[in-house]
Amino acid sequence: MWTFFIALAVLIGGYLVYSRLSEKIFAIDDRKTPAIDHPDGVDIQPLPKWKAFLIELLNIAGTGPIFGAISGALFGPIVFVWIVLGCILGGAVHDYFSGMISVRNNGDSIPHISRKYGGRIVNIFLRIFSIVLLILVTAVFVVSPSTLLSEITLGAMPAWSWMIIILAYYLLSAILPIDKIIGKAYPIFGVILIIMALAVIGGIMFQPGKYPMIELIGHCKDYSAMHGDLPWWPFMFVTVACGAVSGFHATQSPVIAKCIKSEKEGRQIFYGAMVAEGIIALIWAAAAIAFFQTETLDGFHLLNDIGGGNSVSVKHIAEGILGPVGTVLAIVGVVICPITSGDTALRSCRLIIAEAFNFDQKKIVNRLIITIPLFLAVVGLSIWDFVDVHNFNILWRWFAWSNQIIAAFTLCIITIYLFKEGKYKWGSLISALPASFMVAVTITYIFGEPNIALGKYIPMHIAYIIGGSVAFISLVVYFVFLLKFKIFNKQEQEAL
Repeated sequence: MWTFFIALAVLIGGYLVYSRLSEKIFAIDDRKTPAIDHPDGVDIQPLPKWKAFLIELLNIAGTGPIFGAISGALFGPIVFVWIVLGCILGGAVHDYFSGMISVRNNGDSIPHISRKYGGRIVNIFLRIFSIVLLILVTAVFVVSPSTLLSEITLGAMPAWSWMIIILAYYLLSAILPIDKIIGKAYPIFGVILIIMALAVIGGIMFQPGKYPMIELIGHCKDYSAMHGDLPWWPFMFVTVACGAVSGFHATQSPVIAKCIKSEKEGRQIFYGAMVAEGIIALIWAAAAIAFFQTETLDGFHLLNDIGGGNSVSVKHIAEGILGPVGTVLAIVGVVICPITSGDTALRSCRLIIAEAFNFDQKKIVNRLIITIPLFLAVVGLSIWDFVDVHNFNILWRWFAWSNQIIAAFTLCIITIYLFKEGKYKWGSLISALPASFMVAVTITYIFGEPNIALGKYIPMHIAYIIGGSVAFISLVVYFVFLLKFKIFNKQEQEAL
């Protein structure tokens, strides 16, 4: 298990070092946050730091760091490298700066802020894309927990009845003040989630003979063969999103940006929650690698029947590693993750639309006017997903690539913000480099994914060239503007 423990140590060390660098580049100060300056009693109100952290963690930790990590395990232990480096250098940077920029802009969403730093077209694109993404997320996070809850109750309550309960909860949590349901339930859910993760990794550690883990070096070499015909580039970087880099998080950070009491809390809340999610993804990837493998004459190989990271896979892992009692604990934790992301996804969607039309949300009737149509769309997609299990894979695939497009655009907006208003102009590289990387990933994925129209007709090597070229051009444009800015500043200072 040395690969897992090294990855865990690097993840924690990365937080201790890179989060402080991010904080320095952002240049926090003692200005009043929206929660202190103008609370509204509904969405904008101060919360204790520990509670804000747990809410942020549960907001972003949907089924992604669990289902995505299990699916990503099919690529082999190389998935640990992506979770660690993606989280520290990309995802946590993405979450921290999107959250802190929102704090500086009255708790507004990134789509709303993008008009100031990216222009009207980018604003419209991000707003529409974010709304579609959030509806997809809410729908995806209805069926999977319903199925698991039905499994826990041994069918005493069928999945459709759990769907009704979860949908009703989503509606209430989206329209009620944040401290009424989310603020009270999330601390309990957070403790369960942490205990669940510790139980899973503990079960593997104390049964090393039963579950020997494939290491990054020394066992399996042909990682691409583990995931059928899909190579790890770019598919692993889209499959494992929420545990590494996820655009969905940029839609969730403003929820807590409205509630923190000081900019000094941002590093622990935004950057820290993402690292905590990375640890959760690391644990479930380790569990899948340890559980779904077989030994052959030439070493260890992962089985190709992991199940796509769905609820059945989670149940098999929990039963095998933890036994009956541990299974209930683990599955409850997995149920909590999607539910506590689905509710805030619907809430975020309401706020993004309200911002677009400058529609005051203090009155509950105004909240219902926006939420009801969104809720009906989620109900329709959830029923469609529930009718045919294969529809989940379709929804997840659309969520996966649209999610990473949002991440790429968010990192670009962060770069422009740091470039224009940051104290350290070269500090904008902290987001420019992962932005270019995510551009390469998303463009290559769109042109190469065989289940998307373009991927059916364009060879994979052409998709590599297109993705790499677009990313390279984006970096060239960035450096040209950066150098021009430095030259302009130098001439301005000489003139003075």
